[in-house]
Amino acid sequence: MTAQHHRRTVVVGVDGSEEALRAVRWGAVAAARRHTPLRLVHAFDWAVDRVVGQPGLGEDYHDILLANGRRLLTEAADLAEGHAPGIEIEEQLIVGYPIEVLGDESRRAEMLVVGDRGLTRFAELLAGSVATALAAHGECPVVVTRGLEQETSDAAGPVVVGVDGTPVSEAAIAFAFETASALHAPLVAVHAWMTPLVGTVPVDPVVLAAVEGAANEILAERLAGWGEKYPDVAVRRVVVNDRPVRALAREAERAQLMVVGSRGHGLVAGMVLGSVSHVLVHRAPCPVAVIRPETATPVALP
Repeated sequence: MTAQHHRRTVVVGVDGSEEALRAVRWGAVAAARRHTPLRLVHAFDWAVDRVVGQPGLGEDYHDILLANGRRLLTEAADLAEGHAPGIEIEEQLIVGYPIEVLGDESRRAEMLVVGDRGLTRFAELLAGSVATALAAHGECPVVVTRGLEQETSDAAGPVVVGVDGTPVSEAAIAFAFETASALHAPLVAVHAWMTPLVGTVPVDPVVLAAVEGAANEILAERLAGWGEKYPDVAVRRVVVNDRPVRALAREAERAQLMVVGSRGHGLVAGMVLGSVSHVLVHRAPCPVAVIRPETATPVALP
């Protein structure tokens, strides 16, 4: 393993799909903003590719797969150069299961960027599991590119962050402020609460007011001090009586990035993510950054 491999980079998973190419474009601009190399990684497993590829290729089978992987990396590098001219690009072809390979890459990465789906129906299912697993247990901030693509350099939408009042969201808040500042973008901090239910009896308005007041206090406490640290970031607070996923998705319709925390604790346990982050990784209308509190470092994104 070279010293170059230990440098902090923006890593992008490449599989030839349009979703992965979108991740390449997104990651290229991210790396340019961070003044860090872009590392393009194509990982494949011999057994999996034999099932979904072309069986019966004999001795040429491995050579064909390797050549295809190199071609995909070259195309991705050309695309990245076109979106971020002059950026330093590394290309890496690795034989191995994508979740394991990219998970290992995340240990040394500044940020990991993946598409939300793959090239074929089988690959789409696989890529979906890759995105979910990495968002849950990746050891750096993981961005899953979603939604309608826009030119990130001209994007004017806000950065949206989910705040649930627990330590899990602290790292997400830090990441969101750092990102919004780097983008010169406003920040929308969302805290959703649900009306307490007591059978079919209507909830007393006084109780509702108390619950809403507590929700506002929670958000204010979590945001305390961040405005002073990032005076250039305009913050809009949203405290709403709604399901968290629905409230966040509504704000994300106008956003260039959504930031959420994750409680994932490993390859198996982390597969489920938190219920909110899991749904948003697959349904959000914009790119989603998933931050694990024990591994996150604020990073400026495109």
